[in-house]
Amino acid sequence: MSIQKVVVILGTNASGKSSIGLELAKEFNGEIISADSRQIYKGFDFCSGKVTKEEALIIPHYLIDICDIGDTFSVADFQEHCYRIIPEISKRGRIPFIVGGTGLYIDSVTKGYKLKNSSPDLLMREHLEGKNVEELQKMLIGLGIDYRKDDSSFFSNKRRLIRLIEKWNSGESLEDEKCEPRFETLQLGVTWPKEILHKRIEDRLSKRIEQGMIEEVQQYINKGGNIDFLISLGLEYKYIYWYLSGKYRTLDEFYLEMSRAIKRFAKKQMTWFRRNNNIIWIDMEHDPLSQANSKIEQFLSN
Repeated sequence: MSIQKVVVILGTNASGKSSIGLELAKEFNGEIISADSRQIYKGFDFCSGKVTKEEALIIPHYLIDICDIGDTFSVADFQEHCYRIIPEISKRGRIPFIVGGTGLYIDSVTKGYKLKNSSPDLLMREHLEGKNVEELQKMLIGLGIDYRKDDSSFFSNKRRLIRLIEKWNSGESLEDEKCEPRFETLQLGVTWPKEILHKRIEDRLSKRIEQGMIEEVQQYINKGGNIDFLISLGLEYKYIYWYLSGKYRTLDEFYLEMSRAIKRFAKKQMTWFRRNNNIIWIDMEHDPLSQANSKIEQFLSN
């Protein structure tokens, strides 16, 4: 039985990966699996940059709006969904596309991490959620786990630190080396020179504010939403809550701090992606669709 082929379109925030992924999926009779850790949650369409309803009618999309805010969704959950969805897409004679910017999600499928999807200890999680990043780091070191400390984008992420401690408590392996890739993948990277990417981030943030991004969060809060989980989602969710709570005196001050945070996050995304030598980076300034078409055609013909 031949190994199923999967095309991955990955990149930083505001890189244009979603629009390129949509165009390529149309060109190659594909269906799209979203690899975005925030788009899985219902609501907050502008905050998370989901495809429009019209776009979703053109190309089937998966793993969008599948959880309520506050629900637990792990890397293992994402992997399990992909392991089910990808063969289904292939059986229909279509090409599976994974499109997104959550590097750990993408790696879990392309590298074939061996993961356990055990139910979390909710009391332990509540205890860990009450600690800050520095306290969690000290806990890991106290357990003898100085894991990936040289990767600041990993070691400073509260949710990942909590997951490491949970894995240690459940006896799971903390290493990624035990991998069994199930699919043959072509990974195409999408990004821009720093100055252009920063301008794209600023323009996209302005557009989403105009579209009602702040109102989305306000409505959620007004309905008695889970504030702690909202903040844990980070970026737009956290900064909008801070703005609505009066931390920022003006909309301009909020915009400046929010755009800075997104730029820092995009840098962390690139730090993650640069470790992967299998990614082929597309030159976005010189006909990126033609470049991607050529790579995909070659990949599918082999």
